[in-house]
Amino acid sequence: MKHTPTIRAELDRYIQQEGMSLTQFGHIAGMNRGIVSAIVTGNKTMSVNQLDLITEAMDLPEGYFYDLFVENYIIDHPPNMRRIEPFLYRCAKLDKLGVIRRVVGAIMDNLLYSPKLFEIAEELLSQGRHAAALLLYEGVAEAEKYQHSERLAVCQYRIFTIQIGDDQSRNHKAAILFEPYVERLDDLEQLDALKDLANVYRSLRKWDKVDEIARVMRAKAEIQYNWKHQQKNQECNEAAKKLSRPMFVYITYADLLCASVCDARGDYQQALQYTYAYADLDWVRETDDDTIYWVEMYQDWARCNIYVNKLLSGDVSVLSDYVEYIAETADTMEGEKLSKLLNVMIAANQYNLDVDDVLSRFKKDIDAFTQLPTSTDMYSQQVVPDYIAWFGYELAYYYLNRERYSDGFKQLLFAMVKSHIINNETYFINCIGLFMRFQVYATPEIKTEFSNLIEKVWVGNVEKNRTVNCCE
Repeated sequence: MKHTPTIRAELDRYIQQEGMSLTQFGHIAGMNRGIVSAIVTGNKTMSVNQLDLITEAMDLPEGYFYDLFVENYIIDHPPNMRRIEPFLYRCAKLDKLGVIRRVVGAIMDNLLYSPKLFEIAEELLSQGRHAAALLLYEGVAEAEKYQHSERLAVCQYRIFTIQIGDDQSRNHKAAILFEPYVERLDDLEQLDALKDLANVYRSLRKWDKVDEIARVMRAKAEIQYNWKHQQKNQECNEAAKKLSRPMFVYITYADLLCASVCDARGDYQQALQYTYAYADLDWVRETDDDTIYWVEMYQDWARCNIYVNKLLSGDVSVLSDYVEYIAETADTMEGEKLSKLLNVMIAANQYNLDVDDVLSRFKKDIDAFTQLPTSTDMYSQQVVPDYIAWFGYELAYYYLNRERYSDGFKQLLFAMVKSHIINNETYFINCIGLFMRFQVYATPEIKTEFSNLIEKVWVGNVEKNRTVNCCE
């Protein structure tokens, strides 16, 4: 029978090998002799702080004994949250995710520990330790999967937001898994959850889902907004502070999403009606600085999208005014500038417009699109990378059709790489089709680069899909 080593045995062996007394070791570790003696003899359990002092005194790496700590003081003992909580925080700080997973597995048979683990997960999330928090949320969610609890729904929401990343295929799965839990969240938190879901589906271009979610969000937001202002409901006012946006924004954002759906379907007239709706904000009752910021933001977006809808519907006379508007708003966020110039390229390719002067005017901005910073906001995190890949494709299409083959193939390969990173198969296939149409004009170097990229993607897909599951 294999015996599990113990930290106290390792400590005792070290002290004897070094020829130290307990007092000498205690002096090095910053602990008194009595505590060291009690740990060595097994008469006292140790805290993670004491373990760290012992580890440092033995000149070992931080966290060296953490796996043994789980064996000696968590699995073999009744769970003690006063010992486990600081241990989990230390594991998170040292990125000991495997150890955290073992702790969760050891204690989550008992639902009594769910509230505390959830509380720790929330704190880790606020510290930006997402990977560690995810393990705790998953543990709580698994333990409570048969409970119709709000905590389970919040865990699923946190899991969804943490898991959303570059891979749009995985994002789609995450959205599908989370969506059934939205209704279990409290009424206000549902608004942010619906907003985040809509942004993921928007980046995936799942327009039916965007439309469905936007309408649900608008209806819920209107109810909450009216309730908030009925007799100046203090309870709702306090609860609304945890929303990421002022409450009226969820109504106007629903209109903006519906306008995007109409744009995608080519119904530019209906898109204009939704745009006019979120431009008219006289009904908003709040007057605080945050509200004023968002009102001005929506009025700016409305002005922009009125130009866009007219332009994409074929009214090319507004192009010059739209370009001047883009120049006027040069200090806006880069993600918004990207979407504005993307609209120019879509119109240029759709109506065969010469926009060389526009591309020259905004060359520095266009070059900077590849360096846009990442963000925790779901829109910036999901929609902006999608727009970058899309913009590269439209730019390649424009250049190649104007026989500017060097620029065109450069943008095309860029768009292919971006599409592969976000796992957008539609964009990637469109890029391949565009390359095939113009491949006769590609240099040998470009053809080689294209072939190498295709092979890299193919090899990656083979590796990911090598396993076949048997089924009845």
